[in-house]
Amino acid sequence: MDNRIIAIIIAIVVVAIGAFFLLGGAGEEVTIGYLPSDHDAALFVADSQGKFQENGIKTKLVQFNNGGDLMTAMASGDVDIGYVGITPVLSSIAKGVPVKVISAAQTEGSGIVVAKDSGINAVSDLAGKKIATPGEASIQHMLLTYYLQQNGMSISDLKVSSMKVPSMNDALKTDKIDGAITFEPYVSIAEKNGAKVLAGSQDILPDHPCCVVAASDKFINDHPNETAKILEIHKNATDFINNNTDEAAGLLPKDIVSDVEVEKMSMSSFPFISGLNDTYKKDVMDFMNLEVDLGILKKPISENQIFWE
Repeated sequence: MDNRIIAIIIAIVVVAIGAFFLLGGAGEEVTIGYLPSDHDAALFVADSQGKFQENGIKTKLVQFNNGGDLMTAMASGDVDIGYVGITPVLSSIAKGVPVKVISAAQTEGSGIVVAKDSGINAVSDLAGKKIATPGEASIQHMLLTYYLQQNGMSISDLKVSSMKVPSMNDALKTDKIDGAITFEPYVSIAEKNGAKVLAGSQDILPDHPCCVVAASDKFINDHPNETAKILEIHKNATDFINNNTDEAAGLLPKDIVSDVEVEKMSMSSFPFISGLNDTYKKDVMDFMNLEVDLGILKKPISENQIFWE
């Protein structure tokens, strides 16, 4: 074979191998868990814009029904990083699962919705009603518990059941349940479909932390550079959402966003944030102590156990 042809073939192979590594075709795959919620919009935006690939990070995105299931997968090593509610994260840490909160994701963004003809117009009307939550490990279940307590009631006064969030609105329309506490965009979707919003989480517990970015200690320790890159990607995606909310709404997965116009309203209704500043850490610690008071956590957890420094 002509030497020039051999040289050209070698050059092509070298370029191909370089591109393979640059685009994340080699190396360990990072499994990122998420919920079917626009609370995780920063993840969806970054993925849609190819930001992980640009930074040489190969990802596998896996959807979970609720935060409890996601944290179980993280505990077993099947998930490296999760976009998940703070309540299941705190419960996992309390049980000794080696995970850390590495960034905030958003605050508020949940609500209690009730069927139009349910006769529920006040919190006292929830007594004896069939109310769905994403599960006992969810932040929504915690918010409902707190809301009832603040109004002299308890979960035992209701007929509470766990349900997949995307199924809740159909259950409302077919009168299988009287109401639900759910997360966005399903609160906005329910309202568009004729349901009533009894209370938003901003009314129940203003400025409460909700979803966070959590990572297993193993992933953090084994991949500190990748962890730092993912945090930077998360921050940039969060900034993009806050500056381009309408455009960001169009980047979310179609199985979550059934109506982009409703999604635009949903994403404008609660704050997207990133990082771990002192104010946010205090909010989480206050929230954790509230969970102790409610009996969701048996005892307080230290700041060092919760946050990655």
